[in-house]
Amino acid sequence: MPNAGSRLRRALSLKDLIIYGVIVISPMAPMTFFGILSQRGNGHAATTILIAMFAMLLTAISYGRMARVYPSAGSGFTYVGREISPAWGYVTGWSMVLDYLVQPIINVIFCSQQGHVLFPAGPYWVWAIFFTLLFTGLNVQGIKMSARVNAVLAAGMGIVVAVFFLAATLYVAHQPHAGSGFFTHPFYDPHTWTTQGILSGTSLAVLAYLGFDGISTLSEEAKNPRDVLPATVLTCVAIGLLSVLEVYAAQLVWPIGEHFPDIDTAFTTVAGRAWAPLYGVVGFSLIVACIGSGTGMQLGAARLLYGMGRGGALPKAFFGALEPKRRIPRNNVLLVGAVALAGALILPAIAGEATGFDLGASLLNFGALVSFMGVNAAAFMRFFVRAQKKKLLNLVPPILGFVICLLLWWNLSKQAWTLGAVWMAIGIAVGAWKTGGFKSNLVSFELPPDTLPDGSPVAAP
Repeated sequence: MPNAGSRLRRALSLKDLIIYGVIVISPMAPMTFFGILSQRGNGHAATTILIAMFAMLLTAISYGRMARVYPSAGSGFTYVGREISPAWGYVTGWSMVLDYLVQPIINVIFCSQQGHVLFPAGPYWVWAIFFTLLFTGLNVQGIKMSARVNAVLAAGMGIVVAVFFLAATLYVAHQPHAGSGFFTHPFYDPHTWTTQGILSGTSLAVLAYLGFDGISTLSEEAKNPRDVLPATVLTCVAIGLLSVLEVYAAQLVWPIGEHFPDIDTAFTTVAGRAWAPLYGVVGFSLIVACIGSGTGMQLGAARLLYGMGRGGALPKAFFGALEPKRRIPRNNVLLVGAVALAGALILPAIAGEATGFDLGASLLNFGALVSFMGVNAAAFMRFFVRAQKKKLLNLVPPILGFVICLLLWWNLSKQAWTLGAVWMAIGIAVGAWKTGGFKSNLVSFELPPDTLPDGSPVAAP
C-alpha cells in the first residue's frame, strides 16, 4: 500500500484542468498587447494568433503525452530528467522556476499599478501587499478552493468577452464599410501583408498561450492523469480560437491605419468605441484576469518546487514537504508569495514601474522556451528514439516543436538573453556545488507508487 503522505491529493477533473489552464493563460490574454500585435503584424493580428496556436499545439502535445507517462508534479523537470539525464532535467526545472516565479511578480505589479490608478488614495506598496496576500491566501486554502475560484473567474471573464462581442457586432453592423474585403482584411490584406511583419507578430502572439504548460504540474492532482493531454490541447485550442475572435472583432471596430491614442491600452480604447461603458469594464476585467493568472502561476510554481524538492534538486525538508491537512506544499506557496511581493516592490524601485513590469515580462519567454525545448526533446526520446517501431507521427511533432521554440528563443532580445543567462549560471553553479562538479547524480527521479483516488494503480499510457 503506497504511503498516502507522499502523494498530493487527486481532486481535479478534466473540466477543472481545462478551467485552470484557461485562467492561467487568461481568456483575455491578447487584449493586453493587442495594440502592439496589430502594429507589428500590420493589421493581421488574427493571422498571427492562428499561426502561434499551431506552434504551441505541437509543444502542448508533447507535454500531454509526457504527463501520461510521468503523472508527477514536476512537469518538464521530471520528463527531461527521466528521458535525457538528471542534469538536463535540473536545467529544465531551473528555467521553469524562472518562468513560474516571474509570472506572479508581474501580475502583482500590474494589479497594484491599476489599483493605484483606480484608487489613488491607496499607495502602490499597499496594493502590492494586498494582491500578494490574495494570491497566497487562495492557494493556501487547497487545490479544490482554487478550482472553485477559477470557475468563478472564468465565468466572469466569459461574460465580459461575450458582451464585447455583442457590442462589436452591433457597432460594425451600423457602420459603413466598403465591400466584403472589409471582413477578410484582418486575416489577409495584400496592401499591408509582409512576411517580416507576420513573423514579428507571431513571435509576440505566442505570449497569448504561455502558461498552458502549467496544467502538467497538476497531473499528480488529476483524478486521472491521462486527462492532462486532452486538457492541454483543448486549452490551447480554446484560447487560440477565442483570441482570434477577440482580435478579429477589435480590428473590425478599429481598422488598420487608425492610430491608437495609447498603444498599451489599445483594446480598452477599442471596447470603449464599441460601447462606451466597456472602457472601464474591460479595464477592470483585465485586473481580474491578472488575479486569476497570478494565482494560477503561483500554484504551478509551488508544485514545481515541490517536485524538485521531492526529487532532491532542492532541500527536501522544506520544498518536498506537504501540509498534513490539505495535502498542499504550503512552504512553497508562502515562499513564492514572498518572492512575488519582494519582486513587485524591488523591480519598480530600481527600474521604474513601467520598466519594472517590462523587465519581468522579458524573462518569461527565456525560461518558458527553454523548458518547451526540453519537453519536446524528452518526447522525441521517449516516443521515437526508444520506441520499437519508428513512426513518423512520433517524430515530426516534437522535432518541429523543438525547432520552432529554438528559433523563437534565439531571437529574444539582448536584455532577455543577459538576464536569463545570469539566472541559468546561478542554477548551474548550485548544481555543480551539490554534485562536486557534476561527478554524482544531481537528483533522484524515483517517484512513489502512483494511485487513483480508489487506490487502484494509474493505467499505463
